[in-house]
Amino acid sequence: MTEPTLAIDARGLAKHYGTFAAVTSVDLAVPTGTVHAVLGPNGAGKTTTVRMLATLTRPTGGTARILGHDIVRDATAVRSLIGLTGQYASVDNDLSARENLTIFARLLGYNRARARARTDELLAEFSLTDSATKPLKSFSGGMRRRLDLAASLIAEPPLIFLDEPTTGLDPRTRVDMWNTVRSLVARGSTILLTTQYLEEADELADRITVIDHGTVVAEGSPDELKDSIGHSVLRVTVTDPHDTLRAARIVAASTGAEASAATPGTLTAALASTSEVPEVLLALRAAGIGIRDLAIERPDLNAVFFALTGNPHKEDVA
Repeated sequence: MTEPTLAIDARGLAKHYGTFAAVTSVDLAVPTGTVHAVLGPNGAGKTTTVRMLATLTRPTGGTARILGHDIVRDATAVRSLIGLTGQYASVDNDLSARENLTIFARLLGYNRARARARTDELLAEFSLTDSATKPLKSFSGGMRRRLDLAASLIAEPPLIFLDEPTTGLDPRTRVDMWNTVRSLVARGSTILLTTQYLEEADELADRITVIDHGTVVAEGSPDELKDSIGHSVLRVTVTDPHDTLRAARIVAASTGAEASAATPGTLTAALASTSEVPEVLLALRAAGIGIRDLAIERPDLNAVFFALTGNPHKEDVA
């Protein structure tokens, strides 16, 4: 039997609580060895989707397979193939990092010697060796998140669910966590990531699924999603602010799009194609208008998110 090419294959996945639909219909196809991000506004159903895929919540509709195993019929097999790091640390504050990891390893069936060895490996990998004997109550937020991720990797699962893994971390620790994710994928793991940080999805994800009101509203690579909501924007800053209006008329004539002046001296216009830029430059030069700066700006994931959901990104509660 050949190994499945999809780590996650979900079709029409749904979860209802009485008349309330937490997840209406979610399709996910996540190839092995990739990072797939799930984005959505508050209450969109991201966490509920992860809980169903991780066999923590039974779906009320649809199907899903994890590395070829059905999440309902083969739940035990699925649990042996996944690691889950939630939004909040699942560790004991009164125990040390070493004690926490050793207990988790023993619960997973490791004998004493193997549990100690695996604990030492993970403490070193996540730069926690020097703090191994300190109680967790003395740990910083970043250290606690690293320990929680280490605990989810004791059994070296091929599929890892990271549900808001960097919530509350400072920027430097967040970047450290990003590097850890990249390292895991380089070693063959597959990552399903939910996040409230759009730049995180942009940095890490091979593909992104956007969920709103419990259903998928868009899916694609970061670049595909950015391209889907509109054209690039040309931003021109002229040398003399008095030339702004005249420059705006020239840019509009060259691009066929309205040029608006954001501030005196700076104007923007949508581009159907970057091939229009040389024509704009030649026209401005012919008119004797000097250019201090010119940039082509693509839509970012923030623009994608607002266009698709109409909501600011917040932590998911459903």
